[in-house]
Amino acid sequence: MASPTFADLLLERAGDGHPALRFEDETYSWAQAVAAARTRAALLPDACPEPPGRPRHVGVLLENVPEYVFWIFAAALGRATVVGVNPTRRGAELAADVRHTDCDLIVTDTAHLPLLDALGEEFPADRILVVDSAAYEASLRAAAGRAADGADHGDPGARPDDRLLLLFTSGSTGAPKAVACGQGRLAAIAERSAMMGIERDSVTYVAMPLFHGNAVMANLAMAVHAGATVALRRRFSASGFLPDVRRFGVTYFNYVGRALAYILATPERPDDHDNTLRCAFGTEASAQDMAGFAHRFGCRIIEGYGSSEGAISLRKTPDSPPDALGVAPPDVEVAVLDPGTGRECPRARFDASGALLNPGEAIGELAGLNAGAAFEGYYKDPEADAERVRGGTYWSGDLGYRDEAGYFYFAGRGADRLRVDSENFAAAPVERILSRWPAVVMCAVYPVPDPRTGDQVMAALELHDGTAFDADGFAAFLAAQPDLGTKWAPRFVRVVRQMPLTATGKVHKRPLRRLLWEPADGQRVWVRPGRALAYEPLTAGRVEALRAEFAEHGRDHALGTL
Repeated sequence: MASPTFADLLLERAGDGHPALRFEDETYSWAQAVAAARTRAALLPDACPEPPGRPRHVGVLLENVPEYVFWIFAAALGRATVVGVNPTRRGAELAADVRHTDCDLIVTDTAHLPLLDALGEEFPADRILVVDSAAYEASLRAAAGRAADGADHGDPGARPDDRLLLLFTSGSTGAPKAVACGQGRLAAIAERSAMMGIERDSVTYVAMPLFHGNAVMANLAMAVHAGATVALRRRFSASGFLPDVRRFGVTYFNYVGRALAYILATPERPDDHDNTLRCAFGTEASAQDMAGFAHRFGCRIIEGYGSSEGAISLRKTPDSPPDALGVAPPDVEVAVLDPGTGRECPRARFDASGALLNPGEAIGELAGLNAGAAFEGYYKDPEADAERVRGGTYWSGDLGYRDEAGYFYFAGRGADRLRVDSENFAAAPVERILSRWPAVVMCAVYPVPDPRTGDQVMAALELHDGTAFDADGFAAFLAAQPDLGTKWAPRFVRVVRQMPLTATGKVHKRPLRRLLWEPADGQRVWVRPGRALAYEPLTAGRVEALRAEFAEHGRDHALGTL
């Protein structure tokens, strides 16, 4: 039996009257959603010719609205590729994304249309479909007539290896890359719906952006397989989360990054537990946030590790330690490898308090030993492909470690490694400790250069509204943490009003690192000048003295490499 495609799953819904999409005051059945997809697939040949040697690339520049879903479905039925264009990127960066992915057609609305000005005249105006225009409505009516006449008979002949999606990585530590996802891979992911508790009567909530793989793979595709109902929100809102859950009867939602932290930062109410939630699935929430969310809202949290590349994944088991990512699926061999030698790193050892005793040797790169073939590649980026797959092994670019029992732990992105006083460690274990401080909504730990050699630890803290940074309280908190490594206490602390985030809710550390210790936008920076856990404001005079130290030791160049 041939492997199913995502188009196959959609066609199974063609006559289904069950609600498929709910958006604000609109509701569409599955039959209506598939019909809308067929209409848009019928529109494709008139909108742009098919280029030689590849499918049509349809860039979608929209918020989470029904049109976005209809175009993903249309690409599946019409054997096209949807390019998720990130609306938070601007100017030359957005134009470069469109240019790099060879978009033949762009679907947008009047609100986002000005973002395309950076393309200038290189992109023909007649290849831009504005979904809230009269011209678009007229083109849909004509296409619907052709579909009704049988021009689109609903048999797309799609193949599992047809490229359905090009989804940009979050770009939290480097330039975003366009990850390919084929019809077969998305269909296989969709078939895991039961594992996530998504059933026919489920209502899934999509507030994470549809231009990112998390929303499509961990929600929309699974809802298609189960025939469940999808509730769409234009963009994530912490304050709007619980009202939406109650309005739509949401039973499942996906998250990424710091979404749980922001929801938990909203005022707690006695009736928060009164809701329809059953389950949430996501990545990168802290153990404290997962426990707090499950307790406050009464739902099960499934935390896992994965990425848009899809080559390896890790899932928590009931007996996984709270801070662990979990274990690999039975058919995937995952290891922690030393990037320099390619050998497996020694297992992590902990003391009685849970402190990691051997971070220098235990932390390496998470790698799939038999997963290279599962990676479908980045679009037109052979250098990045070669960095990911070497000798059949998939190198994730993420840091991790593994304990004696076989559980994996996340230690940060590849750029999150620090070297302080000749000791190597990673940012994530330090972030887990700082996130315990009750005043913190979220935190980021990252290296800044040391005037002599290596790095110093810097932390950015976003505090609860109305909370001032208590330097003495923070120092006392650090002193009370038994698993804080001897080199882990931040040398510098930046207090931010709002943490810089990528469009998918992950902390964006690059702009923080570029600021070094300089105050910016009214943010205050604190310094620990000596060995003692004591913090004081970083004055302009001390900043000047720091820069003089770099000059004295010939390290000025280190300040310009972030």
